Amino acid sequence: MPVVSRDQLVQLQQNPANIRNDHGKTSLTDALLATNGIISPRLAGKVRYLDSRPDEQLRGITMESSAISLHFSMLRRESEKEAQLQQEYLINLIDSPGHIDFSSEVSVASRLCDGAVVLVDAVEGVCSQTVTVLRETWIEHLQPILVINKIDRLVTELKMSPSEAYAHLSKILEQVNAVVGTFFQGERMEQDLRWRERIEEQVAAKTAKTHAKAEQDVSAKAAATTRPEGEGSADDKPATVGFVEKDDEDIYFAPEKNNVVFSSALDGWGFTVRQFATLYEKKLGIKKAALEKVLWGDYYLDPKTRRVLGHKHLKGRSLKPMFVQLVLENIWAVYDATTGRGNAKGSVAAFLPPCIPVTGAVAKAHWVLCSDPSLTQKILDSLNITLPTHVLRSKDPRSVLTSLFAAWLPLSTAILVSVVEYLPSPLVAQAARLPSIIHASPGAAHVDERLRAAMVESKSEKGQPVVAYVSKMIAVPESQLPHNRRRQGGLTAEEAREAGRRKRAEIAKAHALASAAEADGTGGLAEMMHDTSLGTSRNGIHEEASEPVVEDREHLIGFSRIYSGVLSVGDDVYILRPKFSPAYPDAHPQPIRMTVTALYLMMGRNLESLDSVPAGVVFGVAGLEGHILKSGTLCSQVAGGINLAGLNMGSQPIVRVALEPTNPGDLDKMIHGLRLLEQSDPSAEYEVLESGEHVIATAGELHLERCLKDLRERFAKCELQAGEPIVPYRETIVSASEMAPPKHKDLSRGTVLAVTASKQLTVRLNVRPLPAAVTEFLIENVSAIRRLQSQQRAKEEQERKKRRQQRQQQQQQQQQADDGEGLEGLIGGPNEQSTPSPEDDDGGEKQPRDLRTLSLADFRHGLQQAFSTAKTDKDLWNDVVERVVAFGPRRVGPNLLIDSTEAGLFRRFLRDAEHSESAIESSSSVVNASGKSNEPSSQDHETSSSQRAEPRSQKAAAASTGKGTVPEDVLDKISYAVQLATAQGPLSHEPMQGVCVSVEDVSIPPSVEHEDVGGTISVELMGALTSEAIKTVRDAVRQGFLDWSPRLLLAMYSCEIQASAEVLGKVYAVLTRRRGRILSESLKEGTAFFTIQAVMPVAESFGFSDEMRKRTSGGASPQLVFHGYDMLLDQDPFWVPSTDEEMEDLGSTADRENVAKRYMDAVRTRKGLFVSGRKLVERAERQKTLKR
Repeated sequence: MPVVSRDQLVQLQQNPANIRNDHGKTSLTDALLATNGIISPRLAGKVRYLDSRPDEQLRGITMESSAISLHFSMLRRESEKEAQLQQEYLINLIDSPGHIDFSSEVSVASRLCDGAVVLVDAVEGVCSQTVTVLRETWIEHLQPILVINKIDRLVTELKMSPSEAYAHLSKILEQVNAVVGTFFQGERMEQDLRWRERIEEQVAAKTAKTHAKAEQDVSAKAAATTRPEGEGSADDKPATVGFVEKDDEDIYFAPEKNNVVFSSALDGWGFTVRQFATLYEKKLGIKKAALEKVLWGDYYLDPKTRRVLGHKHLKGRSLKPMFVQLVLENIWAVYDATTGRGNAKGSVAAFLPPCIPVTGAVAKAHWVLCSDPSLTQKILDSLNITLPTHVLRSKDPRSVLTSLFAAWLPLSTAILVSVVEYLPSPLVAQAARLPSIIHASPGAAHVDERLRAAMVESKSEKGQPVVAYVSKMIAVPESQLPHNRRRQGGLTAEEAREAGRRKRAEIAKAHALASAAEADGTGGLAEMMHDTSLGTSRNGIHEEASEPVVEDREHLIGFSRIYSGVLSVGDDVYILRPKFSPAYPDAHPQPIRMTVTALYLMMGRNLESLDSVPAGVVFGVAGLEGHILKSGTLCSQVAGGINLAGLNMGSQPIVRVALEPTNPGDLDKMIHGLRLLEQSDPSAEYEVLESGEHVIATAGELHLERCLKDLRERFAKCELQAGEPIVPYRETIVSASEMAPPKHKDLSRGTVLAVTASKQLTVRLNVRPLPAAVTEFLIENVSAIRRLQSQQRAKEEQERKKRRQQRQQQQQQQQQADDGEGLEGLIGGPNEQSTPSPEDDDGGEKQPRDLRTLSLADFRHGLQQAFSTAKTDKDLWNDVVERVVAFGPRRVGPNLLIDSTEAGLFRRFLRDAEHSESAIESSSSVVNASGKSNEPSSQDHETSSSQRAEPRSQKAAAASTGKGTVPEDVLDKISYAVQLATAQGPLSHEPMQGVCVSVEDVSIPPSVEHEDVGGTISVELMGALTSEAIKTVRDAVRQGFLDWSPRLLLAMYSCEIQASAEVLGKVYAVLTRRRGRILSESLKEGTAFFTIQAVMPVAESFGFSDEMRKRTSGGASPQLVFHGYDMLLDQDPFWVPSTDEEMEDLGSTADRENVAKRYMDAVRTRKGLFVSGRKLVERAERQKTLKR
C-alpha cells in the first residue's frame, strides 16, 4: 500500500466538499489504516494500531478516543451521463471506546463528527451500549452507517446455514431500526405536545381578548349598539398552521439504501448490496439500480426465467431469497472451501466432499482444518482472482481465506466507499446540524448573524469569524511532540555533519586529558577519574558523561473541530467557557484571550505540525493548558460569540475514591497529577472534601483502575494509596403507615416552629415529601434549571454593574460641581464614564428578549403537570409553581423551597420576564447588612427606586401587623440554610431528594428593628441574626425531615447480562448474593443466549464482573450502566419493634437485621459521625493484673 505523506493530507484539508468526519471501531479501523500504508494489510485486525495504551492492548478494549486522517481515492461520476473522474478524499476518523465506562468518550467524539459508523455484533445483537451510541447519533444529528460485524462467527461458531444467517441478520436489523424508531416517536410526540400547547395558548388568549371586549362593550352601551355584528370574529380564531408530520423514511437502516455494511473485521472482508449488484448486473441482465432494491428482502429469483418474483408470486415454490442465493451462499462456499466446516448446514455443504467427523473437544475448536484446494481453485477461477503460489500451498487455512477475501471483498473498500457516498461533507452536514445546535446554545438570540452564517455555510476564507469547539484535552508526553520526536529516515546531511564534528571534538578532548595525566605521573588516578566522568563505550571510544534525566512532563492538547474561518499558529482568539452567554458577555467567568502556539494533525499515536487549519477539519491545538478544564469554545470575538460547550456526557462519575501518597512528601505531586487527570479525562472529577481528603470520581470500576494507573505512571509519578470506594446515597422521606406520631402534637406532621437562641427571629416551616412525578421531572431537567440559574445570576450582575456605574457617574458629577469645575469638566467626566453605557443599555434591552427566547413557560407547564399527578393533598399543590423560591441543593437539586408566607416575602424563581425585571429593580433599595441604603444619590433615581420597592414593602407591612419588617439579608440566609440542610441530610449527611420545604412565617419583634437610630438594624445585630438564622433553619429542616418516615436511596446500576442456559443458575446466584433484582429474562431468537436485565446497588458492584466471569467460567459478561437512585430497601433506618406483634415475632432488639441502618452506619463511620447503638467493646472481661 502506498504511504500517504503529511503534505498530501494538508492539501486535502483545503477542499471541504471532499472531507468526511466520522468515528468507528478499532479492529475495523486497522483495515482502513492499511490502505494508507500505515500498517501491513496482514496485521489488520490484529495490531489494533489506535489502541496506543499498553493496558488497551492487554485487555483488548479501547479506553480513549483516538483520531487519524486518512486519504482515499476513487473513480466517481456526478451523474450517469458524465465520465468517471478520479477524486481524492480526506477522512478524519475517530476511534471511540465501546465499553460502558468510557461512553463519555463517545459523547466527546460525536460533537466533532458529521457521521458515525455504528458497529453491531452479529451474534450478540443490540446491547445497551448500542442503544447509547444510537441515541448519541440521534441527539447530535449525525448521519449513521450500520456495520453488522463478526458474521464469520455465524459460520464457524454457531454453524448456521445461509438461510438461518439471513433470518438472524434480518432480526438484528429490525432491532436496530426499532431503537431508532423509538427516538423518532418520542421526538414526534414531544413536538405534537408543544404544538397542541401553542394552540391552546392561542385559543385561551383569543378567548380572553374576546371576553375583555365584551365587558368593554357592556360598560359602553352606546358603543355596543353601534358595533357591527360580525366585527371581531376573525380574532376569535387562532391563526395557526396545522401540525407538519415529519417523514421517517430516511432515518432507518436498509441495505438497499447502501447504509448497511456486512463484514468480518477479523477476516478482512465486507460488502454492501451495491457491490453484489454491480457483480450480477451483466450476468442476470438486470439494471444495477433495480438489482440494488431486490437483493435484500422477500424477493426471489426464478431460475428458469431469471425474473425477480415477490413473495406473492411464488405459487408454492420453495425458493431462497436472493440475498441467500446470490450473496450468503457464495461467502459460505469460501469458508467451506478454505476451512472445511465439517458439519455445515444447508445446501452448500452438499457440494463439498465429506470431511473428517469432528467430535469431543475438537468440535469446539474455532477452525476445522479440512480444506478443499480444488474447490478453492474453482472459486478463484470464477472470480478471476489469482493468489500467489506460496499462499495456496500454505498450511494455514486462514492465510488462503484472508487473501481470497482481500482480493474479492476488501473491507476497506466497502467501508470507505460507503463513507464517501453516504456520509455528508462538512458543507452539507453543518448546514443541516448547526442551526439546531446554535438554537440550543445559551443566549442563541444574541449570536452574531455573520458568525452564524459563517458556521452554517462552513466558510473557510480568511477574514471570516473563527469558531472552533474543543471537546476534550489530551495529555501528550513531551517526548511525543513533533519537535521532540525523532523523524523517520534518520538524520539529514547537515545534522549528520554536526554530530560528527561534536564526536571528533569529544575524542580529541579525551586524548588531550589522557596525555596530560601521563605527563603529570598521575595516569592511574586520572584514568580512573576520566572513566568515571566520561565513561567508555563498548567500542572503547570515550563519551561525554550522560546528562541528568529530564522528566518527560505531560502537555495538554485540545481535541478540536473548526466550524468556520481559518485558524493559524500565532492567532489570538478568545476562550469561551461552558458558562458563557452572548447575552451577558461581561458576566463571570469572563472570556480569556490566548495565542495559538501550535496546531497538530492527529495521526493516532503521533502528531504532525500544521501551520493553519480551515473549516471542517479535526485537529489538535496547543496553548490551552490552564485555561480550559474539560471543554470550551474558541472564537475570534466575544460580542455575539457562541458557546458550543453544552455537551451531556454519556456516563456520570459515580464511584469516588480517596487518595493519599505513600510518601507524604509527594502530596504536591499527587495534587498536580489529579488536576492534570481531571483536565485530560472527560468524565473524571477531582474534589477536596471538608475533611481534607483528596477524592477522585470516576464512571466505573474499570475507569477507576485506568485513572489510578495514569496517576502512578504519567501524571503524579508517585506511589498512591487508594481507600475504599465512596458510593453516594440520597435521603428522602415517605408517608408510611407505621410512622410514629408527630413530635409536636399542636402542629401538623413536618411542621416546625424554630426560634433563634436570642429570641430575635421566629421561623415556621413545613417539610413534606414531593410527589414522585415532580422528583423525576426535576432530576430529568437539571440542565434546564442550571441554565435558568446562570441566566438569573448574569442578569442580576448586569443590573448591579449598571447601577454601580450610574452611582459613580452621579458621584463624580456631584464632586466636580462641588469643586467648582467648569462646564467642560462636567461634560468630560460623564462622557468618559459613559463609554460602556450604550452596551449596557443594549444589554438591558436584550434581557427581556433573551428571557422570552429561553422562556420559563415550558418548564413551568411541565412542573405544573407533574404536580397535577399527585394523588394526595391536591389542594396543597395547586399554585405551588408560582411560589417556588429555589431548588436545592446547590440551587439545582430535586428539592423545593416554597414561599407560603402571606406577604410573599421571598423572591420567586419561576416568574415571567416582567416580574423578573421588577424584582431585580426593587432589590436595589432593600437595606443591606451594613445598614446603608443602596439607593443612588440622584433625587430622581431615589424617587423611582422607592416607587419600585413600594409594592414589596406594602406586602411586608400588610402581613407583619405588629411585627418588624424582615430584612432581605435574613431571607437570603434562610434560603441558604435550606441549601445546607438539603445538601447534608440528618441520616448520613448525604443530599436529600424529593423534599419540599415550605416557609409559612418569618417574624422579627419590632423592638429588634428599631434598636438602632433611623429604624435600621445595626451591623453587629444583623451579623448575629443572620448567623443564628442559618443554624436554626438548618436544624428545623432536619427536624421536620425526621418527623416523617426517612428512607435511604441507593445508587443503582442497570445490569445487562448475556449468558447461555448452562450458566443461568450461577448468574442468578451471583446477582442474589449482591442484592440484585431481576427485571426480565428473554431468549435471543436464533441463538442459545439469554439476555438478563437486572438492577443492583453500586455499593455491592465492586468485583462483580470478575466474580461473574469466574463463577461462569467466562460464559457471562455483565454491562453496568448507572441507573439512578432507587429505594431498593423500603426500610426505616430507625425502625424498632413497637407493637405487641412485632415484639413477639422479633423481640425487643429486632432479631432481623436492618440493612438500611447498616448502610447508614457505614457512611456515618466513614465520615466520622456519631453512630448510635454501636458498642465499642463486646463480651469484655475484667483485666487481671498478676503479681510477680
